[in-house]
Amino acid sequence: MYRKSLWLVVSIVMVAAMVITACTPTTPVATTKAPTTAPVTATEVPTVAPTAGPFIIGMLLVGPYNDNGWSTATYIGGQYVVSKIPGSELIYADNVNTAANPNTTAAQFAEQLLARGAKVIIFNSDDMKDGVTEFTAAHPDVPVIWLSGDYAWQDGQRYQASMTNESDVMGRMEYGKMIAGCAAALTTKTGKIGFLGPLINDETRRLADSAYLGAKYCWDNIVKGITPLVFQVTWIGMWFNIPGVTLDPTQVADNFFTTGYDIVISGIDSTEAVTEANKFRQQGSDVYAVQYDYKEACSVAPTACLGVPYFNWGVPMLPVIQSIVDGKYTRSFTWASPDWTDINNPDTSAVGFEKSAGLSADNSAKLDTFIATLAGGLNLWKGPLNYQDGSVFLADGLAATDQEIWYMPQLLQGMLGDSVAQ
Repeated sequence: MYRKSLWLVVSIVMVAAMVITACTPTTPVATTKAPTTAPVTATEVPTVAPTAGPFIIGMLLVGPYNDNGWSTATYIGGQYVVSKIPGSELIYADNVNTAANPNTTAAQFAEQLLARGAKVIIFNSDDMKDGVTEFTAAHPDVPVIWLSGDYAWQDGQRYQASMTNESDVMGRMEYGKMIAGCAAALTTKTGKIGFLGPLINDETRRLADSAYLGAKYCWDNIVKGITPLVFQVTWIGMWFNIPGVTLDPTQVADNFFTTGYDIVISGIDSTEAVTEANKFRQQGSDVYAVQYDYKEACSVAPTACLGVPYFNWGVPMLPVIQSIVDGKYTRSFTWASPDWTDINNPDTSAVGFEKSAGLSADNSAKLDTFIATLAGGLNLWKGPLNYQDGSVFLADGLAATDQEIWYMPQLLQGMLGDSVAQ
């Protein structure tokens, strides 16, 4: 999943200096029982001996720690881990990307955190893959956790056997996006849903496809729409706006709302979708947005928001970091599912969906039914499904493998928008 592939070579230098700051939890964190298991594949490697003194967790964030999206969710996950491991501390560097800091690599940021005493380094972006590779080679005795990476996945296409100190952690956000798509389909009155996409890669195609599958299922089976659902994806070229480089997400959202799309599902890390939905609602339009990444992302305009699928990073990160503290670390690949008994349990569910005030009571109940159906085993990654170009993805009755889902090469047939960068 090529999370946050900041492949752009930009000539501008944005004034966004790196912040490396020691921190402790500043927001209330639940203190109920922590998770005990997570789906992983593990490779036995020499354990890391326990170390004396404070256990310092170093974290690299691709965006601002307060972006109300991916980086905020990662930061909150780090705070959660600190709250569960006595004597631990969190230090971080944010805006670790080539637009904000074109002259400093992720590996160099990691070196600075290491110099400040970090005993594990967390890289939170696929764009940092070169940094992950460089840093692990230079420090084979330092555990590394790569959020959204796949170098530790033995069955993956990018498995790196030599990187024995590196582990990968990701949540199965496909389910969250299916729920988001269903919420959109239940609410739309025009039958036209826009998807505000970031850059194009395997991960972003997979998540856009998931939103479409959820929307189409609910449109066909719950709403029973009499016209075909329209689902348009527009990519801005990055996970957040870079003036002069990406499409402006504000303008993309506005274009959806002025051309008959009454729901916009956000796939980017910032809040333009819901901010613009709120603006249009204040002007009398009956439109809504679905946010992404961070549980509180709808708080900027609750009545314009249907909800947000979000990552709860502390749940899958805690067991890995605890194993390092205990001197029992082994390399692992974790792709963590929701806790279907309660997808919003802060101590057990790696992926959740937080409803917002824009979702009606009736549609909220219908969405609960859809979530229960997913929990009961509904598999939307099942044929017949074709790729956007008409070629067969899954024959009738055939279910996709994890590898087929993770390394998604195209959008699905029935979706509008580009499958590859133009």
